[in-house]
Amino acid sequence: MFDLVASRTQNIKNDVLSGLTVALALVPEAVAFAFVAGVEPLVGLYAAFMVGLITAAIGGRPGMISGATGALAVVMVDLVAEHGVQYLFATVVLMGILQIGAGVLRLGKFIRIVPHPVMLGFVNGLAIVIFLAQLSQFKFIDEAGKEQWLQGDAMAIMGGLIALTMAIIYFLPKLTKAVPASLAAILTVSLVVIFGGLDTKTVGDVASIAGGLPTFAIPMVPFNFETLVIILPYAVILAAIGLIESLLTLSLIDEITNTRGRGNKECIGQGTANILTGFFGGMGGCAMIGQSMININSGGRGRLSGITGALCLLAFILFASDLIEQIPVAALVGVMFMVVLGTFEWSSFRIMGKIPKHDAFVLILVSGVTVATDLAVAVVVGVIVSALVFAWDHAKHIRVVTSMEGESKIYRLHGPIFFGSVNNFLELFDDIANDPNDVVIEFQYSRVADHSGLEAIDTLAERYIAAGKKLHLRHLSPECRRLLRKAGSMVEVNVIEDPNYRVASDRLA
Repeated sequence: MFDLVASRTQNIKNDVLSGLTVALALVPEAVAFAFVAGVEPLVGLYAAFMVGLITAAIGGRPGMISGATGALAVVMVDLVAEHGVQYLFATVVLMGILQIGAGVLRLGKFIRIVPHPVMLGFVNGLAIVIFLAQLSQFKFIDEAGKEQWLQGDAMAIMGGLIALTMAIIYFLPKLTKAVPASLAAILTVSLVVIFGGLDTKTVGDVASIAGGLPTFAIPMVPFNFETLVIILPYAVILAAIGLIESLLTLSLIDEITNTRGRGNKECIGQGTANILTGFFGGMGGCAMIGQSMININSGGRGRLSGITGALCLLAFILFASDLIEQIPVAALVGVMFMVVLGTFEWSSFRIMGKIPKHDAFVLILVSGVTVATDLAVAVVVGVIVSALVFAWDHAKHIRVVTSMEGESKIYRLHGPIFFGSVNNFLELFDDIANDPNDVVIEFQYSRVADHSGLEAIDTLAERYIAAGKKLHLRHLSPECRRLLRKAGSMVEVNVIEDPNYRVASDRLA
């Protein structure tokens, strides 16, 4: 019912219009996260512009949107409160250097081995966080300075406009896809409020977004060891959170669009963006799952969508702040609510009783920790728990069932092939000299998880070639076929039956 668009086709019109939609949704998010971090609104807006532009241009995932995020803002607030905004800028520069280092060291591939229950927990947890973040828009500050919920007509107008926004987004694509539904909804609801004279909160009530071009400036901090001691712990945490959120969002978009982003390239793109952002007065950022889903759902697939979003945001700051400030917050909340519905994996309720109990536990644990703390902690906890469960239950078991079909000997593998099981895998074929001249290895019930598994297959192929045997490999994924060096020509292709899964490898990252 709330499935996101899964088209792989890039289209200039769709990229431009979806980029404009994203830019409109970025404004209140960037302002809100700036407030969370304790900095001026323009610091958040400049970060959204610069990080969004640079990562769209040189990052590893076309169609993904980056900018100032809440996950980073909650870490920044203590630094800004204790040492000031200049130390934040210096920290963002160091954060970017660390992220580039992660890309150069080719660490991005490891996101491919994050267990699926952790991914589901990440998606569900982020959807809940996005939903909870919108609830602040239903509140106001009273004369006593206390936060109160909207009442009466104000709440009714807010709810009605949100419902109208969501209805347009849901029903318009059934009539036409010429214009992104989210953009049409924002424009329609804005016109209703302006010409209907409705009294409701607008972007301008949150903060003014008017400003000039960001200017280059070296952070005004002492360049000594004491400063490094202050900023290094924050930079490490921010770099880790930023990369984890970005790479998980990259993986999510990969699944939705059935394409593949490049994790190591994204690390370098994020790092470059944060270094420049720190020198131009921005608070830094990373991938934004909410805005990325808006972009994908609006048809944005290419780099042009992210570039358009960033340039439109800058245009809003420079030239159109008066117009943008008239957009009702309810329209943007409605867009985000539809993102929540499209992002949350509703199928997880259906499969909860069918999957192993430990997978269900990890899914719920990661979702809860994401909401209670932050994404980085949740993913680390989920991966550790999953690894412990895997080690305890499976202990890296891999086995083979052999049979004869005519003159060919069939090896049917059962279990994953990865760095921990490659020795056992190779030991299964310790009698190559006595095998017949025609040997088939069947991977239908197995899966190659990483580069070590591929190397093991290549090693086995070399042994059979040296023994003068003919080897056939069946039911390997397309990525395995691309990555195998020695055994690539031995793979038998069956488009209908062959699996399609990802392999953690530097050559595709």
